[in-house]
Amino acid sequence: MTTETRWLIYPDGDRQETGRLLGIDELVDMNGFPVPVPPPSDRMIAYRVYKLRRVEERGELDVLQYLELVPAAELASMMRRG
Repeated sequence: MTTETRWLIYPDGDRQETGRLLGIDELVDMNGFPVPVPPPSDRMIAYRVYKLRRVEERGELDVLQYLELVPAAELASMMRRG
């Protein structure tokens, strides 16, 4: 039996366990929940998933979901296009 754990990996290296499996380029908030497009505000902290990695060892599978900070200017641009 394999135990799967999903992790959010923040730009500063911190890790947080999550129950969600994210996709590349998905926008999420600080807790890994989806951010609607257009975002509700350009004054929020939002991240984009830029890399997924699976690490398997002895019955354990870690899914590492790497996040990058989305700049406020990019969020504002999404608001204008939306």
